[in-house]
Amino acid sequence: MSLVDAPLAAGVTLGDFLLVAAAGFAVLAVGMLYRAVVGPTMQDRVLAVNVLGTNTVVILAILGAALDEPTFLDIALVYALLNFLMAIAISKFTVERGGVL
Repeated sequence: MSLVDAPLAAGVTLGDFLLVAAAGFAVLAVGMLYRAVVGPTMQDRVLAVNVLGTNTVVILAILGAALDEPTFLDIALVYALLNFLMAIAISKFTVERGGVL
């Protein structure tokens, strides 16, 4: 019996709780997607895309813990690195176009 299968209260396991938390983060990602599409300034869009990437990393890490799959954590680490590089590339592109980030 792993920690994920341990009951918390009333038959709810830690894995169930983590899956609900991942679903909550997915719902919050929809709000950030709206900000990324409709954002009034370029800075709002860049920040929203960065938050979406970070949110994806968190969701992958929570799913990895909930499903007891360590592969999800490896994918989350690679995605975090790509998210960081994307943020730097967008910032460099914005500054070269004359905008101040």
